[in-house]
Amino acid sequence: KGLYLFVLPGKRYFEMIVDREQSFTLETNTDDYVANMKVTGSKDNQAFYDYLRFIGGISKRAEAIRAEIENSKEGSPEREEAQKKMAKLNEEVVANKNQFLKDYPDAFMSKVFLATKEIEIPEAPVLPDGRKDSLFAYRYYKEHFFDNIDMKDERMLRTPVFHPKLEQYMTKLTPQTPDSIIAAADYVVSLTRPNKEMFKYVVWWITNHYETSNIMGFDAVFVHMGEKYYTRDQAFWVDSTTLYKIQERVKILKPILLGKKLRNLVLKDTAGVFRSMYDIKQPYTLVYIWDPDCGHCKKATPKLKKLYDKAKKYGFEVYAINNEVERDKWLKFIREHDLNWINVADMEFRDNYRYEFDIHSTPQMFLLDKDKKIKAKKIDVETLSDILAKEFNAPELKMERESKDKDAKDEH
Repeated sequence: KGLYLFVLPGKRYFEMIVDREQSFTLETNTDDYVANMKVTGSKDNQAFYDYLRFIGGISKRAEAIRAEIENSKEGSPEREEAQKKMAKLNEEVVANKNQFLKDYPDAFMSKVFLATKEIEIPEAPVLPDGRKDSLFAYRYYKEHFFDNIDMKDERMLRTPVFHPKLEQYMTKLTPQTPDSIIAAADYVVSLTRPNKEMFKYVVWWITNHYETSNIMGFDAVFVHMGEKYYTRDQAFWVDSTTLYKIQERVKILKPILLGKKLRNLVLKDTAGVFRSMYDIKQPYTLVYIWDPDCGHCKKATPKLKKLYDKAKKYGFEVYAINNEVERDKWLKFIREHDLNWINVADMEFRDNYRYEFDIHSTPQMFLLDKDKKIKAKKIDVETLSDILAKEFNAPELKMERESKDKDAKDEH
């Protein structure tokens, strides 16, 4: 059950409601699908098309009024009169929609119309100091955002209304920080608990949206959703193999989320001496995982070296891990580029950092604070320079980002 599009060649379509009446006929022609629609056996669709024809008439009148506004001068009596006509037209639409809700209170389209109705925000209260609460409107709007949407009715999934509302709440009304997103996600999911399909869609969309985001730190949302909702008793739509993969992904990402302490690395340097990453006592340590054969590494490493030479005096060290096993290439690259930071490698693959740190490509960076907690990850040298310039209050560390045109030429 829901609102469907019947799509024809040429990107033309008409809509139809599938609900209580499961056997009905819609008949029209290509001159004008809506105006010529004849409905048999469906009160819901008949009422819906009466409304669409009304809106069609309103649209034609609105076009004429918009032309009047465009052809009149700003502040002129003609424009003011046209604007009054447009406001009256909007009032007609609202009145017609309200009448529909009154005449067909149990119709599915009444729920759809109600879901599009904006929340009416009362006047902001006055604070003890006499000022009005400037955040009241935002808090009230967010708190009551889903008041007009039946979060237990899975028919809403098959409308053009529900998904934009969900996306607006999660990405526009919610501060885009992991903690705020997680709290908002749990709230929305709780509203859908009584209906399995609504629960499934909301959990899936939030998980997928933030898992595939390129914004640093949003993997924490995926970890939360995976741990809390992707369990055998809840994620009924996921087969056991996929569920296992999600849980394994959660296990990998959880220890390397922002704010987590990166586990110690003890790897051999160029002289075969073991070097502990925890022995570095600087305010900031960069774990830099790279490969001398990697094209991106060949571009990023010299830039990082340039930044390192400037930032070292402020308390910045690089723990650079060669990700491959060709020792001669590694040593040659170090000499040619005078990489005087801590150079280490795991030639024998004795350490499992490649799996534990989710290393699928190089270069990769983990910026750690003095306690070896992850402050930033999966960043480029320019972003690293921005962070260090701010943390050390040293504007000279900030590097200009190369233009996309130059990057494209270099890549070519």
